[in-house]
Amino acid sequence: MKVTQITPGRFHHFQLARQMERLGLLAAIWSGYPHFKLKDETGISSEKIHTFPPLHTPFMVWDRIPVVNKLHGLQRELAWWDMQTLDAYVAAQLREPTILLALSSVGLKSGRKAQDLGGFHICDRGSSHIRFQEDIVNEERTLWGIEREPFDPRVVAKEEAEYEQAELITVPSEFVERSFVERGVPLEKLRLVPYGARLERFSVTGEPASDEFTALFVGQFSLRKGAPYLLEGFARLSHPRKKLIIVGSIEGAIKPLLDAWPLEGVEFRGQVPNADLPNLYSRADVLVLPSIEEGFGMVMGEALACGCPVVATSNTGAKDLFSDGREGFRIPIRDSGAIGEALQKVADSRGSMREAAVKRARSIGGWDQYGDRMQEVVAELSSTHTGVLS
Repeated sequence: MKVTQITPGRFHHFQLARQMERLGLLAAIWSGYPHFKLKDETGISSEKIHTFPPLHTPFMVWDRIPVVNKLHGLQRELAWWDMQTLDAYVAAQLREPTILLALSSVGLKSGRKAQDLGGFHICDRGSSHIRFQEDIVNEERTLWGIEREPFDPRVVAKEEAEYEQAELITVPSEFVERSFVERGVPLEKLRLVPYGARLERFSVTGEPASDEFTALFVGQFSLRKGAPYLLEGFARLSHPRKKLIIVGSIEGAIKPLLDAWPLEGVEFRGQVPNADLPNLYSRADVLVLPSIEEGFGMVMGEALACGCPVVATSNTGAKDLFSDGREGFRIPIRDSGAIGEALQKVADSRGSMREAAVKRARSIGGWDQYGDRMQEVVAELSSTHTGVLS
């Protein structure tokens, strides 16, 4: 039985599709992205890539339109119906048994249809349990005096229905696994499958400047990503020539707070082309990922592949990726003191972790290890219920 995937955007699912194709298991992958945005997705037979973009495409330009990006109510409705229509459309296309492997929020109807046809539903959740995620994100907003923003209750209910309906739930880190168990999901229903890194794209292209110390952050600069703790931790670092490079957009909610946070030595680069990232990683002394909640920060694997050690919280999947004190440092959430301490250790070591970082990234085996583990999950499911993997 082959695998049919569903993902609203790209996320890690096209890496997964390449792996399923490599292993002869891919039936199709459905995405909300329009075809012209997927032309660079090599390694997958073009006839297996299907799109349903009517409601997802507006998200790709939403932030570029000053008027509409403030209409949160409209955005919520669009997001909901984007997920609903993609899910329903794929359900209507299924004609034969398949293992429906859907990113959470878009697999309830299609997963049930797959089961009705004699197939199975795997719910693939890239972040922590949705109720854990909602609680910790809103807890953070309260800490910083920002109005709480409850998740769409329809989405929460749908996700929990998917958790219940699916035969298995795949998660990328021990942190995510723990969040599900804490919310009452049986451990035996969960399968831990950490993501990989694109070793063909990310490799060492240079070295950090010998007379400077450069810390790097890549991602949306937000409360969820631990923005204030990063700035406070960096301010604690003692070094005559230090800088912190922020790559990515700034969350609108924190912009009014920036002036009250320490910004000396901080450079905001905004969005940069993906092709520029290997050079940024290679010339940085350390990548910092102080997220409050993140299922698995793929930037960590990218940085390690470029010889850049990582300082990351326990809520990022760091435990599943690198050893504390060897390729970087793992720290608690909401601890600017721990960030400053870890940065100081990296600065004082002057590059001794770089070789270990590259070795660790290579040992992961790119995305093949992820694909092989997912194949085991598919085989386990098929053999458990049918006795045969066909």
